[in-house]
Amino acid sequence: MMLNLKVIRYRKIYIGFSALMVTLSLIFFLTIGLNLGIDFKGGDLLQVKYEKPVNKDVINKSLNELTKDIPELGAKKVQISSDDNTMILRTGQLSEAQKSNLLGKLTEKTGKYEIIRYDTVGATIGKELTRNAVWALVIGSILIVIYVTIRFEFVYAIAGIIALLHDVLICIGLIALLRYEVDTPFIAAILTILGYSINDTIVIFDRIRENDKRNEKEKHNKKTFEEIIEMSVNQVCMRSLYTSITTLFSVVILLIFGGESLRTFNMTLFIGMIFGTYSSIFLASPLVYLMRRFRKIKKKNNKNDEKKKSVKTVNGYDAEEKVLV
Repeated sequence: MMLNLKVIRYRKIYIGFSALMVTLSLIFFLTIGLNLGIDFKGGDLLQVKYEKPVNKDVINKSLNELTKDIPELGAKKVQISSDDNTMILRTGQLSEAQKSNLLGKLTEKTGKYEIIRYDTVGATIGKELTRNAVWALVIGSILIVIYVTIRFEFVYAIAGIIALLHDVLICIGLIALLRYEVDTPFIAAILTILGYSINDTIVIFDRIRENDKRNEKEKHNKKTFEEIIEMSVNQVCMRSLYTSITTLFSVVILLIFGGESLRTFNMTLFIGMIFGTYSSIFLASPLVYLMRRFRKIKKKNNKNDEKKKSVKTVNGYDAEEKVLV
């Protein structure tokens, strides 16, 4: 089955939609901001296992009573697992006295428990993690540009990177809007999207290059570059859609049954795969077409300028012109 998508004919619509989504995402990011977890801004994480089933409302009530003495509990996040009676509590960074007060209050109000994990992430470590995460994204993008440039040409690399930035910015903006907590797995999800999206894009680029080479060998009925792109996209778009839909089934299952701790990771993958598939088909290819056309026009103008400069003149007139005296 082959679709008949007019990705070049309707490129203004597709690029306009992408520009709108990126603009909205930047607005969400700059106005709302990311809800950074303790991995990035520092804080404490307590994980305990109760002997008996525990009620989340009881725990929240107990912690709310402590908010006056421990202001850091105002930004708390509580997760309860009914399967093994486990509770995970995330708070701001606590002092030793505040930790003792918190643990004692939990024992008094909610019953006996076993401490499975207590981690503290300082603000310095959080800044270092943020810096490392940014570097990971930058280095990944640079390596992708180098790879695509070597395999194809620089125009394809630029189009691929713009498509990737489109996917990443939309993911960040929508996660900021949803107020999901951003932690280390979020960076893993972004890097996964980079690899997934560029793989989809390269499949389309490879078909464009293949059809372009065949077209150059044709003596008759040569196609324009616009026709080559649209034919190539239509040849492989169903493959991209089937792959994305199959992968999305798994992500949706994880969203439903994956639990609170994987919610940000799974939602980021879900958003990224939808917009990654869109950008591979409807954004990257039109960008290649526009940049190729711009380069062709620029070369033509340069040749015309060189031709004008090379024309010899005699007494202010072109030598080729016949002058009547």
